[in-house]
Amino acid sequence: MNKEAPFASAHSQTGPPDAVRHPRLEVEALSKTFGTTRALRDVQLELAPGELHGLVGQNGCGKSTLVKILTGVYAPDPGASITVDGQRFALPVHPMQQREAGVSVVHQSNSLVDHLTVWENVRLGHYRAGRVLRRVNRRAEQRAAEQILDRLSCPLDADQPVGHLSAEDRAVVAIARAVQDHRPGGGLIVFDETTRALGRPARTRFFQMVRSLVEEGTSILLISHQLEEVVEVTDRVTVLRDGTVVEAGLSTPEVDEVALTRMMLGRHLVTHERVGSHVRDEGVASVRGLSVGPVTGLDLDIRRGEILGVTGLVGSGFAEVAEALGGARTAQAGMLSVGGHDLALDRKRGCTRDFIDAGVAFVPERRLEAGVAGELSVAENMTLPRIRRRSRRLHTDSVWQAEETATMIAKLDVRPSDPDAPIHTLSGGNQQKVLLAKWLAGVPNLLVLHEPTQAVDVGARHSIIDAIREAASDGCGIVVASIDPVDLAVLCDRVVVFRDGQIAKELSGELEPDTIVRAVFDDAPRPQGEPREVRQELAQGKGRID
Repeated sequence: MNKEAPFASAHSQTGPPDAVRHPRLEVEALSKTFGTTRALRDVQLELAPGELHGLVGQNGCGKSTLVKILTGVYAPDPGASITVDGQRFALPVHPMQQREAGVSVVHQSNSLVDHLTVWENVRLGHYRAGRVLRRVNRRAEQRAAEQILDRLSCPLDADQPVGHLSAEDRAVVAIARAVQDHRPGGGLIVFDETTRALGRPARTRFFQMVRSLVEEGTSILLISHQLEEVVEVTDRVTVLRDGTVVEAGLSTPEVDEVALTRMMLGRHLVTHERVGSHVRDEGVASVRGLSVGPVTGLDLDIRRGEILGVTGLVGSGFAEVAEALGGARTAQAGMLSVGGHDLALDRKRGCTRDFIDAGVAFVPERRLEAGVAGELSVAENMTLPRIRRRSRRLHTDSVWQAEETATMIAKLDVRPSDPDAPIHTLSGGNQQKVLLAKWLAGVPNLLVLHEPTQAVDVGARHSIIDAIREAASDGCGIVVASIDPVDLAVLCDRVVVFRDGQIAKELSGELEPDTIVRAVFDDAPRPQGEPREVRQELAQGKGRID
């Protein structure tokens, strides 16, 4: 792949001269600010006609914001430029302009309506009414949908309700809806975590379908957390970190998953050295027979003062384990014993309050959706778990609230230090500090953290890591679920790596980030017919960037 001439693909040379001169998509100087938070900063992105381009980065790095700007959900900050096939878009992007340019998005959920049929979902938003009576010719609309499915070599029953389809066939319907406005040899499809719900055989067939689109000249922007997938199937990849492009249009044959992980995470925590362990001989929590997601029959023991890391590839089960232990996900089976309490993880008895009473605290990955109450103040969020309901109204003692809030604001260096500030006005890093403080103030027995330093700045990372270490020194057992090998290496006494629902490896001692990354990726199976085979086919096809 020649990065100096990225548009000299075999396909683009067969098109009209203008198609060779212009990128399919060109994004320049794109920034987006929400209040005091800069979500994107001067983003540059370029896709060639007939290119399969990857976009990777941690949750919160700005990928979804970029997609929403491309589709007109958000308006970018002044000065941005978005061009498709040489035509500059007016900003914010108008849906009709997006459709005319052949730009479409297939989301992870596919945005399908279960009670409608296949053809109704394909044609939704594209119905053509008669000129006189303005009626929709349902037979003609069904034929149009069937022609699109035939083009994709996927002859689904167009009259079947989408709710009855498999995950693979639902993805086909979403793709059919996306490509119907594309001109031959044109168009851009953004796949936003579309393959996440697909099994391995289904992913193989999915990428074979994508290959056929690329061969026609369609450009694909693939957003995925599955780095092994991105390395195997894409031509080039762009890496976002904290709203900034750190690598643009990198040739994927020249990188591997380890290198991409380093680019995504950076080395901003190197200044945090490992410290002595606070592990005690006394157990603080035990898990028996946990079955959740792909995980079955898991047993774990956690000691006081221990920081246990759990990690793995997307879909390996490590995230589901953390959510089940924190009381945020109902398991199929399992028991958690902590603080003299036995908690049924299948929730056949008990409730979330039982976890709090047992001293179990959970800091979720998505803080705004599941961690903090955006309309409440810093003080109200910090003290909420310790406010007891009296009668039918919520009564609070402002003295203890003020004292506790002041202590935790100082301890985690929350900025601004105003306890009455609405939490939605704080930066992401300071929101995360408040969320952590909310649970640390209750002195938990077991603290479960899911991506605790995700999408926070360097200063916030230091404060959060120091607070986690202090909790361990006080005897709290801690579980850190993360894909960040730097966090895991700096914090953890022990790291267990999940693969296909089972613990594949356990690491301890002097942990290094590269050791953890290799444990996650190096031994991961690459089944026959999976993306590597698809990459080899792409290399021989018209869609290959030479």
